[in-house]
Amino acid sequence: MNIHEYQGKDILRKFGVSVPKGIVAFSPEEAKQAAIQLFEEQSSPVVVVKAQIHAGGRGKAGGVKLARTPDEAFEIASQMIGTTLVTHQTGPEGKEVRRLLVEEGMNIDREFYVGITLDRSTSQNVLMISTEGGMEIEKVAEETPEKLLKLQVDPLFGLQGFQAREAAFFLGLEGEQFRNAVSFVTALYNAYMAIDASLAEINPLVVTKEGRVLALDAKINFDDNALFRHKEFLELRDISEEDPFEVEASKSNLNYVRLDGNVGCMVNGAGLAMGTMDMIQLAGGRPANFLDVGGGASPQTVEEGFKIILSDKNVRAILVNIFGGIVRCDRVAGGIIEAAKKIDLSLPVIVRLEGTNAEIAQKMLDESGLNLIAATGLHDAAAKVNQALAS
Repeated sequence: MNIHEYQGKDILRKFGVSVPKGIVAFSPEEAKQAAIQLFEEQSSPVVVVKAQIHAGGRGKAGGVKLARTPDEAFEIASQMIGTTLVTHQTGPEGKEVRRLLVEEGMNIDREFYVGITLDRSTSQNVLMISTEGGMEIEKVAEETPEKLLKLQVDPLFGLQGFQAREAAFFLGLEGEQFRNAVSFVTALYNAYMAIDASLAEINPLVVTKEGRVLALDAKINFDDNALFRHKEFLELRDISEEDPFEVEASKSNLNYVRLDGNVGCMVNGAGLAMGTMDMIQLAGGRPANFLDVGGGASPQTVEEGFKIILSDKNVRAILVNIFGGIVRCDRVAGGIIEAAKKIDLSLPVIVRLEGTNAEIAQKMLDESGLNLIAATGLHDAAAKVNQALAS
C-alpha cells in the first residue's frame, strides 16, 4: 500500500527521523494559513508548496514550487489544486492534485539518496546509499554504479553501527554532518522495520549548510501482508490515487493490475499469469491486465474477475488459463459457466484448463451450450486469441 509524502513524513518523525516542518493543505486558503504559520516559525525566506500524488517526478512536472509570501502560496495552491499532474510515473493520463504539502524552506548544501527495501536474491534487507540525490536510482545503478553503495543487513542482527557509519563515510560527510547522517540512517532503518514497510526511500536526503540532515522527500510503501498488524495505517489509504479497477478487485481479494492491451487475462498463480501475458504478446496480442484469481478460485471470484475484465472497454477478447493444482478444473469450469449465465459475455472467451479433473471440466464447458472456445496448451490458446482479435 502506498501513502502520500506528508503521511510518510508524519510516520518517520515519530521514529526520530529528521524531516522538515510541513502542513498539509486541501484548499488555497489552508495553504496560505500554513505558509503564515511556517514563516512565523522559521527564518527561511521561502516555503515550498508540493503537490501530493502517488508518483515521482513532481518537480519537473511543475508540482513543486517556492513561495516567498503567504499570498504567493495562495496563488500557487489555486493553480495546483484540481489540476492534473503528468509525470514520467503517472503515465499520459496523469493524476489529479487534491492536496498539497506546504513545507519550510531548506538552506541546502548537498543532496543524496537513501533507500531500504528487501533484496529477494539474498533474503535480506538492503540499505542503498548514493551521492546522486534527486535522480532515479535505477538510472544511477545502470549508468554510474560506483556512485551507489549497497549494504546487506543480516535479519538476525539488524543494521549495525559500523554499517551506518560506512554509509555516512561513503557520502563524504564529516563532523556534525557525519554524526547526523549516522543517526538519520539508524532511525530510518528502525522505522522501516517497525512499520513492516516494503520500501523506505528518501530522495533527496539533504544536508544543509547548518549541518542538518533531513528527508526532503519520503516514499513509504507498506507490505500488504503485514497490514493486519498495523490497522492504524489502513486509514492512510487514498483510493482516489489508485486505479478504480484495482480497488474493485481488492474487495474480492483478486490480484489485478491494469495494462494497456486488448486481451483480458484470468489466470491462477502469478507465475502462470506472467507466462500467459508473455505468450499473448508473442502471438501478436497485447495483455490488458494481470489478474490472478488465486489457488482457491471459486465461482464467486471467477464471476468478479469477469466483471472487472469486462469493465475495461479496451478488452476485445478474454483468455482464461487455469492450472488445476490446488483448485480443481471442474470447480473453475463451474464458475465460468455460472458467471457466463449472469454476465453478457459477448466477447470471445478462450479457455485453457489443465491439471486435476481437466477432462471433466472440458466436458462441462462443451455441454454448457455457451460460446466458449476450448484450447489445449499455451501456444494453442494464444493462437486462438489472435484469431479472435482478427475476426
